[in-house]
Amino acid sequence: MASADFPRPSGRTARRPRPQTAVRAAALIAALGLGLTACSTGPASSTAAAPAPAAGSAFPVTIKHVFGETTIKNQPQRVVTVSWVNDDVSLALGVVPAGMPKNEWGGNAKGSTPWKDAALDKLGAGFGSGKAPAQYSEADGINFTEIAKFNPDVILGAYSGLTAEDYKKLSAIAPVVAQPEVAYGTSWQDSTVMIGKALGKETEASKLIADTEGAIKDKVSRYPQLAGKTFIYGNLEPAKSDGINIYTANDNRPRFLSEIGMKLAPVVAEKSGNSKEFFIPWSAEKANELSSDVFVSWVPDAKAADSIKADALLGQIPAVKNGALVADSDNTLTLSISASSPLSLPWALDAFLPKLAGAADKAAGPGK
Repeated sequence: MASADFPRPSGRTARRPRPQTAVRAAALIAALGLGLTACSTGPASSTAAAPAPAAGSAFPVTIKHVFGETTIKNQPQRVVTVSWVNDDVSLALGVVPAGMPKNEWGGNAKGSTPWKDAALDKLGAGFGSGKAPAQYSEADGINFTEIAKFNPDVILGAYSGLTAEDYKKLSAIAPVVAQPEVAYGTSWQDSTVMIGKALGKETEASKLIADTEGAIKDKVSRYPQLAGKTFIYGNLEPAKSDGINIYTANDNRPRFLSEIGMKLAPVVAEKSGNSKEFFIPWSAEKANELSSDVFVSWVPDAKAADSIKADALLGQIPAVKNGALVADSDNTLTLSISASSPLSLPWALDAFLPKLAGAADKAAGPGK
């Protein structure tokens, strides 16, 4: 099992991107073999409808994305989502989707997440209630059959890796809000803007972004040692020839660390260039060239972190040698940062920031 990235809801890993419109690949950790089956909580009529239009909202609206433009004629009443993040944003804006994917990696027994459960409960639509959204599996790809059953007014995929073929099939069901450019590269702010416009909640979306950024800024201010520290966010796997993958500035993980005042290591920034990829492979023989104050990675367990430190090649990464490796083995925490949203980030910071700060304290100095 490769561990560079776990599969996106399409079930495909990032190891071998397909040569399609954008990068079809995923951006998180490998966790293939998700054996969960599709699940629907009932007929479409049992799910909640979107709230009444916000004051000042106007339809039709047109949203640009990687496949062109989508026009939504009327405020959607039946919303369906694909991938991650999109359902989080919809819930954060007060709209309960009729249907949404299960979280089959990093999720709980409900196929959900703590932040999603809290939002659903707040909206009176917790799982088990009559207003709860239906769920379906995306372990084997976009679930066109289940999505069509909801007769949706809009399909939200602002954060996704939709291909041209996916987009065409979904558009035959309902108007589709696809990713703006890079597959799985949409920032949570851009996802919120696009979805806010699609739902007739542009004002609420702007406030949500401002409030979330304010909450993040407040928590980050408690860890001044993070400011200016260089970082590399990647995946490390001992004893494999392809054991290093480094995330570029296109990925939400490095983007988040940059937003909180840290700096992407020059060695990665230079290699990223004008790349449209979310990761770059790196030879383990050149591990010692990955210079940064902090190195952040996902690991399956504590033993894997020890193996990285003891590895003859990976152990030469400067941050690893200095004890400044953040090796996270909590799948839910990893998901909250990787597929970041206005709901997941506030939930994640209390656990994630102390880990980063501890590594920053051990760093030898800027750029070391």
